[in-house]
Amino acid sequence: MLGKPWVRHLLMLFVVGNSAVLAADSSVLKPRVPPDQIEKAKTWRNPFPATPDNIEKGRKIFHGKAFCVTCHGRDGKGLGNIPGLRGQLPRNFTDQAWQAARTDGELFWILKNGSPGTDMASFIPLVLTEEEAWQVLLYVRSFGRR
Repeated sequence: MLGKPWVRHLLMLFVVGNSAVLAADSSVLKPRVPPDQIEKAKTWRNPFPATPDNIEKGRKIFHGKAFCVTCHGRDGKGLGNIPGLRGQLPRNFTDQAWQAARTDGELFWILKNGSPGTDMASFIPLVLTEEEAWQVLLYVRSFGRR
């Protein structure tokens, strides 16, 4: 019964409540970490507290050397607001359902390994240090609180 799309959407509306911000497609909740690695990735915790200073460091990296802003936009919404774009678009970081579904460890795994099935490449260690990646994730999480 939960396999029916309308049941999943109804369940998400119930879970997310009044702040329901559902993605345009059901793939928003599909994990990008391979099944044989996801449990381990979920145990990884961000070693940095979400202080204004650490979030600002992440913001500077997001908009600077990591060039995340190029695909995910200044507002973190990805490219979904550009008419005519099709296919697997960059993640919308303001999506409350996605924010709730993904752990920091999963997001760190993606920065380290890329996102299978998308154009998201690996950034650690070629572009970012692990410390910088964790700081970027603090900034990414801040989109979910706006």
